[in-house]
Amino acid sequence: MSRRFVIEAVLLTIYGQLLIPSRQVEYIIPYSTILELHDIHYSGESVMPDEEEDILVKQKIADLIAFLEEPLNKKKIERALMAPWRISAPLLVNAKTSLLVIFSDEKGEYGDVFDPIETELLLTSLREEIPILTDQVELIERIFQEEIECQVYDIEDFEFALEDTIITI
Repeated sequence: MSRRFVIEAVLLTIYGQLLIPSRQVEYIIPYSTILELHDIHYSGESVMPDEEEDILVKQKIADLIAFLEEPLNKKKIERALMAPWRISAPLLVNAKTSLLVIFSDEKGEYGDVFDPIETELLLTSLREEIPILTDQVELIERIFQEEIECQVYDIEDFEFALEDTIITI
C-alpha cells in the first residue's frame, strides 16, 4: 500500500529525495501550487540563498513543469480541472512515486491565519484524510496553535512519516 501526502509542488523540486522514497508514495498537489511553479520559474527571483543551489532548483522546477506539460500528464490534469475537488489520474514519476493533482476549492475558511495555498493544503489534508508534508516550521506551529485536526510532518521527518505505524486521524 502506498503512503499519501499533500504537498506543494515546489517542495518536490527543492527536496529531490522526496522523489526517490523507500516505499510507494503518492503526492497530492493542489493545482494552485503548479501555477505557483510557473510564477517562480518566470519571475527571475532567487529561490535559494546559495547561487549554485538556486540554479539547480530552477532547473528542477523547469523539469517538473516540462513533466506536467507532457501531453498525457497535461490531459490528466485538465480532466481534474473540470470540477472542484476532483483529483487527476496518477502521473507516474517513477516506480515508487506518483503525483495526483487536485483542483481544490479554497473559500478562505482559514484566511485570517493561513494564506490561500496553506488553506488549500489544509482543506485537502482534511478532505482526503492524509498528512501534509512541509518545510515551513511556522505553518506547522500555526496548525497546532489553531488546533486543526490534521497530521503534518516536517520534510526532515520524511522517513519517519513513511513508516507503517502512523495512525491517521
